[in-house]
Amino acid sequence: MSTFPSFNGSECEEDDVEYNKMCDKHKHLLETLPKGGGWMEQHLYNYNGFWLNEMFLKANLLVHTYFKPEPTDVVLASFMKSGTTWLKALMFSTLNRDRYSFSNHYLHNNSPQSTIPFLEAVSYPMTDFTTFSAPRLFATHFARTLLPACMSSCKFVYVCRDPKDVLVSKWHFISKLRSKDLPPLSFDEAFELFCLGVSEFGPFWEHVLSYWRANLESPDKILFLRYEELKKQPEVVVRKLADFMGKPITMEEEKNGVVGEIINLCSFENLSNLEVNKKGVDKFGKLLEVEKKGFFRKGEIGDWKNYLSEEMKDRIDGITEQKFKGSGLICFSE
Repeated sequence: MSTFPSFNGSECEEDDVEYNKMCDKHKHLLETLPKGGGWMEQHLYNYNGFWLNEMFLKANLLVHTYFKPEPTDVVLASFMKSGTTWLKALMFSTLNRDRYSFSNHYLHNNSPQSTIPFLEAVSYPMTDFTTFSAPRLFATHFARTLLPACMSSCKFVYVCRDPKDVLVSKWHFISKLRSKDLPPLSFDEAFELFCLGVSEFGPFWEHVLSYWRANLESPDKILFLRYEELKKQPEVVVRKLADFMGKPITMEEEKNGVVGEIINLCSFENLSNLEVNKKGVDKFGKLLEVEKKGFFRKGEIGDWKNYLSEEMKDRIDGITEQKFKGSGLICFSE
């Protein structure tokens, strides 16, 4: 089951002048921004170079208006279907390894989505997150340039993935969320839109580059990871995460196999087979519910080979090479 009702601007509160102004801006943007074909809904809107639907556009305005970052905040950033669920589990487990035993862990009874709140899921009135202990963890699919400038004080963990696998995974995921009032989105249609950059939070390449460039400017503030690297050497990535979040793995923990325990706990095989992730829904704000099992499909590298023709592969690889040229970012290869 998935629920994605259209946004209703009537929820604006009369007694909040600032919120009313934001609602007016949201309405004006919906009327004036360039439109593209949506994957979940009929339309996406091009806002400052990136494609957002109504709900995510409003969430972005809410973040800019009300979110108050702290210098100790750590934000997990990613394009949709790039390994976000896995990173949520890994970051939460690594940071909170003193709070839970591996035999009776929080993740045994709770979805990884519950560990780190999405900025896109905020609603009005927006919580100030003051009850969170430092470092606070957040997640976002917004490109770096869509986030408030004041968030430059935060640390970011960014994970990217081969765009061919992202396309396939995103198509499967969003097909289940697509409005029942619209005809199904075929893979060929999704492929064409993706190549044109038109998908939620896209274009993919500009999204990756927004964090890559920020990483080059402030390498101490952004940990740039690849999904493929995480699959091949998870123990290396866990140690990087621990160091980056200010809680390095100790010698004693190394001897006790803590890194391996974290990896096993957060593995696709383990998480996907837990009862808590097989049934029920995860709620994101007031407007979106997603079946928990929808976050666990395959988690593989190279599944695109089952969907893309050689011509399709060459087209995406060509776009990637063109977009990343001169950036210093190495193209994805299989």
